[in-house]
Amino acid sequence: MAPARTLNHPFAAFADELADAAGRAIMPFYRRPLCIDDKSAGGRTAGAVFDPVTAADREAEAAIRILIERHFPQHGIIGEEFGIVRADAEHVWVIDPVDGTRAFISGIPTWGTLIGLLHQGQPVFGVLDQPHLGERFAGTMTSAWRRRHDGEAQLQSRKGVALGDAMIWASSTITGKPELFAATQRLAGHVRMLRYGSDCIAMAMLAEGHIDAVIETGLDIYDIAAQVPIVTGAGGVITAMDGTNPLAAHSILAAGDRTLHTAISAMLHGKDTHR
Repeated sequence: MAPARTLNHPFAAFADELADAAGRAIMPFYRRPLCIDDKSAGGRTAGAVFDPVTAADREAEAAIRILIERHFPQHGIIGEEFGIVRADAEHVWVIDPVDGTRAFISGIPTWGTLIGLLHQGQPVFGVLDQPHLGERFAGTMTSAWRRRHDGEAQLQSRKGVALGDAMIWASSTITGKPELFAATQRLAGHVRMLRYGSDCIAMAMLAEGHIDAVIETGLDIYDIAAQVPIVTGAGGVITAMDGTNPLAAHSILAAGDRTLHTAISAMLHGKDTHR
């Protein structure tokens, strides 16, 4: 996929190369018979949560790492499948080769490749690529864009949406967090729509203005580093559930603007001002 003409960041073209390489590694496995491994501690016999990984995850991350190590050997890498190299480097790439592996193995295209770039520990650039749909989303903290077969479009999150009119997606992992799940269920009674089972594509839909908020839990840095520049660059707000830095968060809340973010956060924390 050709680099965006309108996305101004020194590593934008290289990030496109990384996403292209990941897509080439992934697509031969999609909707094909797969050998699926379970990374969960103890596996099924211990009743652990199913944590699938496939050759698509591993080969995509390997392809990305090869390019980074070839062109920018001084850069660090944090990847879901193969760990950390030089995490204290000035520039660190944060990789989730297939975010939404459960969706991937089910043939549902809500998964994507996440490639984030940290500069001195802060997110500065992010890519979300969905090679099956031919869509790529990228952000720089000040702007965000989507590219597909019909061209480019700047992303703009929806603004001025009242809580009662909000359409929200939440990750299915919330069901494993009783307090957060109960709070989300209460929230459902105050908004227009709340759906479960989002995966990473929900953040792109927030940035593009189709939905108004996303609630996710069960996260690591590679699940969120690429999403922060995309959501923020589109004018949205993304934080940890307590309003702090999302990079270190296990649970996050993203919304199209600060007012809606504040209203949803208040509801989730039991401060219901809409009774």
